[in-house]
Amino acid sequence: MTRRATSSRRSFLKTGLAATAAVAAPGRLTAQSAPGAAKTIRAVMHGDLTVLDPIWTTANMSAYHGAMLYDTLFGIDANLDTKPQMVSKWGASDDKKTWTFELRDGLKFTDGTAVSSDDVIASLRRWAARDGAGQHMMQRVADIAKKDDKTFQFILKEPYGYLVDALGKTSTPLCYIMRKKEAETNPMEKITAYVGSGPFIFNETETRQGVRYVYDRNPNYVPRSEAASGLAGGKIAKVDRVIFENMADSQTALAALQAGEIDFYETPPIDLIGQLEGDSNLTLEVLNKTGNIGWLRMNFLHPPFNHVDARRAMLYLLDQEDFMKATFGNAKYYNKCASNFGCGVPMENDANTGWFKEAPNPAKAKDFLQKSGYKGEPILLMQATNIDFMRNAADLVAGALRSIGANVQVASSDWGGVVNRRAVKAPPDQGGWNLFITWADGNAVSNPIALAGHAATGEKAWFGWPSDAKNEELRDQWAVAGSLQEKQQIARALQENAWNFVPHVWLGQWVAPTARRKNLTGMLAVPGVVPFWNAQKA
Repeated sequence: MTRRATSSRRSFLKTGLAATAAVAAPGRLTAQSAPGAAKTIRAVMHGDLTVLDPIWTTANMSAYHGAMLYDTLFGIDANLDTKPQMVSKWGASDDKKTWTFELRDGLKFTDGTAVSSDDVIASLRRWAARDGAGQHMMQRVADIAKKDDKTFQFILKEPYGYLVDALGKTSTPLCYIMRKKEAETNPMEKITAYVGSGPFIFNETETRQGVRYVYDRNPNYVPRSEAASGLAGGKIAKVDRVIFENMADSQTALAALQAGEIDFYETPPIDLIGQLEGDSNLTLEVLNKTGNIGWLRMNFLHPPFNHVDARRAMLYLLDQEDFMKATFGNAKYYNKCASNFGCGVPMENDANTGWFKEAPNPAKAKDFLQKSGYKGEPILLMQATNIDFMRNAADLVAGALRSIGANVQVASSDWGGVVNRRAVKAPPDQGGWNLFITWADGNAVSNPIALAGHAATGEKAWFGWPSDAKNEELRDQWAVAGSLQEKQQIARALQENAWNFVPHVWLGQWVAPTARRKNLTGMLAVPGVVPFWNAQKA
């Protein structure tokens, strides 16, 4: 343990003891005596929680926050099957155009008010305005109507078999249920009050933004009777408090874990896994079995990546092996993957992947970039410096582009800065951007509807705003396809088309073990979210 890590960790822990409120909103939880260590889980996640509205952004940290605070109508279980959560019963009319849902008994918000159909409908509409799957669904929805306080209906223009799965998906943003008051906030603006419907209460008094985020057990939450499984079943908070500690330095976090100052570390560096395996006090476990896929997003609104040849240049320029080695090192944790839907999943295919077999080919990449009309203008690449993969990947992308004569400017910030700037549609020299790097979980990538990044609906699409009419026609066909074989055939056509217009570039696929103290048990395996209900300390 270095002196720097010890000092940083002590300072970090010390500042939290007297943390004051950093976010203000009505209905906050008042200060209470802190629970003991046995009833408190301290966790270091992959990044800082900079956006507290889990609908406004697709950032995973915001989804983690949302899962603590809000409940969902449906959730996927450990087998990735969609199960009811806030819903007690539901069904479709004979013509499959009217779906009726009834809320289960005992649902309340943390301010004590009952969850009603009005809250659900407002939440659905706001979520659907921001989410790619929600937008796709709403194209088929004539109305979402209240039948009574606990019953609501989807009135469809045409049958849509993906409806329930869309409501229960784990790809961000998840369909969290908020009070009507917050859900009526303009979808393009962030909510400012955080009154949840789930198993934990957001303790704003003890939270210090940028340092720690505190969640206390919700004593009024009524869980389902089934055993917890994935994001389904009984969400029972078995500890009184969960704290997300923000430690940007991985060595500091590892030292804190080994010293017992934190209980859980989501993303320990792969090159130090051997060291952790030798610690008898720790357990390593892969919670996201479908893994993650590195993602380079290009901005279709501004040169040079508004031209398809510039985007094709990136396919030929980059080698996934470089990106995987730079952060993960050990080949047992990663693989290269040419499929637009990830590897090891039902939609994986090899359509139109000749470029993958040829890359890297810098000469061909340079030729494509020149054909796009690029004349040396600045290319602004956003780099998140506090997340290892994103920092390393940005360095590699910048170096590769410079090797073929591109004028790359790297805009470095923490991940929160990237999250906020990527929403800006203005030109790069006016606060916008050309490139940024993120990742998505493999389960989300495998689904042409669930992953927002698979949509190519122009300025309504996810950040980067790709536009391609054929892509949208094929996604429509996939959503209503009946059999797995039919969906796989359409996925091939989707991929064939995707690698022609190039909506993004994948940077490799990996699985990564989490690390925790052995006295912390009950962590649930879920793609896309790390939940803390069901977890407990001995």
